[in-house]
Amino acid sequence: MRLIQNMCTIAEYPAAGSAAAAECCLGPAGRRLVKIAVVGASGVGKTALVVRFLTKRFIGDYERNAGNLYTRQVQVEGETLAIQVQDTPGIQAHENGLSCNEQLNRCIRWADAVVIVFSITDHKSYELIGQLHQHVQQLHLGTRLPVVLVANKADLLHIKQVDPQLGLQLASMLGCSFYEVSVSENYNGVYNAFHVLCKEVRHKQQPSGTPEKRRTSLIPRPKSPNMQDLKRRHAVEAEDRWMGPE
Repeated sequence: MRLIQNMCTIAEYPAAGSAAAAECCLGPAGRRLVKIAVVGASGVGKTALVVRFLTKRFIGDYERNAGNLYTRQVQVEGETLAIQVQDTPGIQAHENGLSCNEQLNRCIRWADAVVIVFSITDHKSYELIGQLHQHVQQLHLGTRLPVVLVANKADLLHIKQVDPQLGLQLASMLGCSFYEVSVSENYNGVYNAFHVLCKEVRHKQQPSGTPEKRRTSLIPRPKSPNMQDLKRRHAVEAEDRWMGPE
């Protein structure tokens, strides 16, 4: 895992859909690049989630979230991908909606996929999800941005404020995947949440003609009519020889 830069440099990234953005689809050594933003309310464990995915380690205490951008390489369906994960400061809600500053908006526009995190110990963080998902999609009008909803702190059942079943129902309504995880106790759930996004982005980045070519290659070539006629004649002659003269 290697720290690349902080969130303020997201402004340097080209807008999605531009020619420059297409060139940015390649990471180090020409590998396919997948860019993931992690968003949610303050205190839900976004930084812990990112570090757990990147290093497999859990660290309990963190400095104030500065919105760091990290990179690593992962294997997805036999291909090595370059993954960039953007951690973001916590989002607050007020009477007029979410307090999403322009830095955060640039980060969301930059991303190929988004992880939205809430904590089962904080009902307010859950209440933000609908607005936050809508805001993310509005910043990607005309495209279906892959999103995963993650319910963190599943080990803290004694102070639970949100039933994980509510998260599952909300994810189903929003049309995204859902994972209930304990960043402190279980790496597999964290890995799966990021892995499913990498697969979705990878499939979206496939050249449009590739799947069609693969399907076409599976269709058997039609046999030559001349060859079919020749085989029928041989079959008739063989049957006549076996039957003998009448």
